[in-house]
Amino acid sequence: MIITDTHTHLYSEAFDDDRGEAVQKAIDLGVKRFFIPAIDSTYTESMLALEKDFPGYMFLMTGLHPTHVKDNFEEELAHVEEMLNKHTYYAIGEIGIDLYWEKKYLKEQQIAFRKQIQIAKKHKLPIVIHCREAFDEVFEILEEEKGDNLRGIFHCFTGTFEQAEKAISYNMKLGIGGVVTFKNGKIDTFLKHIDLKHIVLETDAPYLAPTPYRGKRNESAYIVNVLEKLADIHSVSNEEIALLTTENSKEVFGI
Repeated sequence: MIITDTHTHLYSEAFDDDRGEAVQKAIDLGVKRFFIPAIDSTYTESMLALEKDFPGYMFLMTGLHPTHVKDNFEEELAHVEEMLNKHTYYAIGEIGIDLYWEKKYLKEQQIAFRKQIQIAKKHKLPIVIHCREAFDEVFEILEEEKGDNLRGIFHCFTGTFEQAEKAISYNMKLGIGGVVTFKNGKIDTFLKHIDLKHIVLETDAPYLAPTPYRGKRNESAYIVNVLEKLADIHSVSNEEIALLTTENSKEVFGI
């Protein structure tokens, strides 16, 4: 059984004391493919080191996270383009709009999101979207940029059934993580009505640990709890969930 974690920040400082053990624990449970989203240029070297330390397991993305869009965002986008010319990346992510913390840089976030979608199209790469309290803003840009050359993942999907259908209409898979195990997570109430061909698994480690680890550091190993919950929702085996979601990840990332 091969499990794919489509979104895990294993280069995070949260893993500095036991990164090797955390990765090996996940591998031993069947997680063989780890897709690593970017935040900003300050993490580039640690991401490259992670890939070097675990050859064949880590697949990097490049991009500028919306909460890190500041006055220097143009410089950060130039770094993204520079890295695409130097190294192999499998997606532009995580990118998008986040209005949870503040709205000061909304305009810059919108510009950065659109530009990174266009960079993804130029390099024929998928996008991985971060959206927090910004569904309308994200959908507005996706509507303008939609097309056969746009594909990707709506990371950490926490919206409604209607929003899920809309995301899928833009050729996005739904990234399902720990939230599906929360009592108040809500997405578990409608996921059974979403065809499994539209779903991929993720952890967003070290964030959003699933039940029974909620409130603790998340790990890629805990993706098994997400997988089991999804299997229960869809009344299929764990193996089928692993197979289908891994195949869906291959469709997105091309590997």
